[in-house]
Amino acid sequence: MKSRGEALRDYVVRRLLLMIPTFIGITFVTFLLTQFVPGGQIDQLRLQLAGGGGAGEVGARAGRPQLEIPENQLQQLKQFYGFDKPFPVAYVEWLGKTLKGDFGNSFRYNEPVLRVIADRLPVSIYYGIVTAFFTYAIAFPLGIIKAIRHRTAVDNFSSVLIFIGYAIPGFALGAVLVNVFAVRYRIFPLAGFSSPNIASMSFPAQVGDVMWHSVLPLIAYLASAFAIETMLMKNSLMENMSADYVRTALAKGLSWRRAVFVHALRNSLIPMATSIGGLLGIFLTGSVLIERVFNIQGVGLLAFEAIQTRDFPVVMGFLVISSLILMLGNLVSDLAVAAVDPRVRFE
Repeated sequence: MKSRGEALRDYVVRRLLLMIPTFIGITFVTFLLTQFVPGGQIDQLRLQLAGGGGAGEVGARAGRPQLEIPENQLQQLKQFYGFDKPFPVAYVEWLGKTLKGDFGNSFRYNEPVLRVIADRLPVSIYYGIVTAFFTYAIAFPLGIIKAIRHRTAVDNFSSVLIFIGYAIPGFALGAVLVNVFAVRYRIFPLAGFSSPNIASMSFPAQVGDVMWHSVLPLIAYLASAFAIETMLMKNSLMENMSADYVRTALAKGLSWRRAVFVHALRNSLIPMATSIGGLLGIFLTGSVLIERVFNIQGVGLLAFEAIQTRDFPVVMGFLVISSLILMLGNLVSDLAVAAVDPRVRFE
């Protein structure tokens, strides 16, 4: 019979090994799509030569003549962009370079993919950490209050706010906030992560400038996130408060406060623990639509623009990083559940 520590170790090893075929499957399918999707770099070059525009739009579909590039120049272009090899060979070469940490150069920025992503990463990490902190700082106590004071004025009023936050998409709320508080009343900045002259400010002024630019985007980020987590906390705690083990504890003379805040609350954290792993994804992807509304140069917007412009090295680099974070996040969620719930076994 294995101890809990040995079983946990074996489980983690199995999950890590399972990530290998999962990673290969994800990257294989995406790499296959990048090889055959229309509107790549060569198609865009034809468009530019024909006087057209628009990233990813093929000239034939735009109603413009499709220019024929001489065969020798076409082969040179395919070799330059890495389209001159059969798909299996190209994928194996790409996978070998990726395992060494080489994601290639961006077609659009002509810089290493890792550098392009790293330049945008601090913005996404900032919004991810702040969003996660405020989400749980609001959802955790509010969910407890709503469960304890169910069907009271506090519960009913907060439920209205939660319903509004859940029903309105974050990007739509962001557009409204921009039009009202940035365009009409000019209280907050219109867009961006910071002011153009932030480099000339003192450090306290730089912090204040970033925070001032963050108010409206954070409201848009938090609108639906805190609503979901609050209701999850409330419903879980109410279910455990009505469970037989709480009634038994009260019947044996245990105080109501201890029965709720020690026994019921601990079991209510199990559903909350399942969402912890998802926080890792927030740090990277953010919300593409919210970043577009506020013109936040984060990683999510970078990936969206890379798909639009068919910047395949950036697309694949983003996919590699996001898929690894997603798989690790799922593992972290399972371990968090096991830490909260002693009934979980890793057999």
